[in-house]
Amino acid sequence: MINTANGMMSTSSSSANAQSPGLKTYFKTPEGRYKLQYEKTHPSSLLHYAHGKTVTQVTLAHLKDKPAPSTPTASSSSFGASTGVKSAAARWLGSGNGSRALSFVGGNGGSKSVSSTSRIGSLGTSSSSTSMTNTNFDGKGTYLISNVGDAIFISDLNSQEKDPIKSIHFSNSNPVCHAFDQDAKEGHDLLIGLNSGDVYSVSLRQQLQDVGKKLVGAHHYNKDGCVNNSRCTSIAWVPGGDGTFVVAHADGNMYVYEKSNPIARWHVCQGSINSIAFSFDGAYLATVGRDGYLRVFDYPKEQLVCGGKGYYGAVLCCAWSMDGKYILTGGEDDLVQVWSMEDRKVVAWGEGHNSWVSGVAFDPYWSSPNSDGTTETVMYRFGSVGQDTQLLLWDLEMDEIVVPLRRCPPGGSPTYSTGSQSSHWDNVSPLGTLQPASSIRDVPKISPVVAHRVHTEPLSGLIFTQESVLTVCQEGHIKIWMRPGITESQSSNTETLSSSAKDKLLLPGKTGGSSYKQ
Repeated sequence: MINTANGMMSTSSSSANAQSPGLKTYFKTPEGRYKLQYEKTHPSSLLHYAHGKTVTQVTLAHLKDKPAPSTPTASSSSFGASTGVKSAAARWLGSGNGSRALSFVGGNGGSKSVSSTSRIGSLGTSSSSTSMTNTNFDGKGTYLISNVGDAIFISDLNSQEKDPIKSIHFSNSNPVCHAFDQDAKEGHDLLIGLNSGDVYSVSLRQQLQDVGKKLVGAHHYNKDGCVNNSRCTSIAWVPGGDGTFVVAHADGNMYVYEKSNPIARWHVCQGSINSIAFSFDGAYLATVGRDGYLRVFDYPKEQLVCGGKGYYGAVLCCAWSMDGKYILTGGEDDLVQVWSMEDRKVVAWGEGHNSWVSGVAFDPYWSSPNSDGTTETVMYRFGSVGQDTQLLLWDLEMDEIVVPLRRCPPGGSPTYSTGSQSSHWDNVSPLGTLQPASSIRDVPKISPVVAHRVHTEPLSGLIFTQESVLTVCQEGHIKIWMRPGITESQSSNTETLSSSAKDKLLLPGKTGGSSYKQ
């Protein structure tokens, strides 16, 4: 139970280990209090050998109105994943595994074509199920999808029930990553990547309609590792890609799938790719890896645009601003870094975590508080979570960050490229190069406006919605923190990812002058 009288949490059973004495049920920000509204967790019976071997990630999924009935497509036919698949993969893909292979590892980060072949045969299967279904179930709503142990759990975001409404179990491997596309046109809107390297695409609505505990109507890719047998690490739909998606693996390779076909392999780095993220317009793809580098690609052109090394260790997570101008990264150096796409370099770094930073995200719904100043200033709000169990919120005021970096040295002047109408500052990196780690002394430092211990276990991710901030720990416990001024009735009617809500997404806040200092 939650004791909100004194703002502290106490537990009535040992199974509710996410509710520990000493954790406050609120935290203060410049705009007011964020309050713990409710929590989501997995069944307490999930205590087996597989639990703890994988880190829980959470995906927010909004299902629109049920689409009009259409002629069903055959779901039991094979895409060609028979005994000859592995030999076909070896013949077409070679040891590199990809019908069109690109390498971004050698030299100065430039890409080179490794092989060029015709389109390969399909490397997936489609499965059918005879499970009982509730065809009257509409499924409209907002859901949380999380992986714990060998299962995927689906919870209703707007229900105060702690336990999930649906569980899907995998017999041979653990799910480790997932992605949802609310604009998917062919029904399959949910991707699931496994520790074995296998990938599934399914209809979320169809899973909710089914009463069983197995995937139904799934398309199965990279079956038994026929394309790549290393662990999936991150997965993403290509924005506006009409069903195209990208899967990153622990061996440094990334695969582009179209329908059932892997159409390209990108060899990105030595060691694991830890996370990938598309800019919201789909023009750029950011990757971070075990080698400590952020890499940013022009996705349509398949070219490396820029990137650079963190200060220490692996980079674990990355996220884009809504306007595509900035990228957040975090990792084993306990720091948060802000990368500028215009300057193609780090423009700010933040110190505040006491352990590895495991999740970062911009808050697209936040608007900066009003002030009496007269100078219009662009501000961003972003958050980070770490293995120190803390949620940190940061305010990034661009006039304090970008302008000092572009100021001329004493007695100097900015340089302009000849024959061009646009100016180019002399500290902008050439296209397609990877930069060494910047000196901390040369990059502005920012401090968090909020630091709050939100869980007892190390954190693995966070999500901003229009009404709340969601935090998740590695053990699979999710907390929903309501924004200041949001009532329970408002939160129960949320359509966070609907088209109408998308229209309300804010560009960077504009305010006059001062920012909050704690």
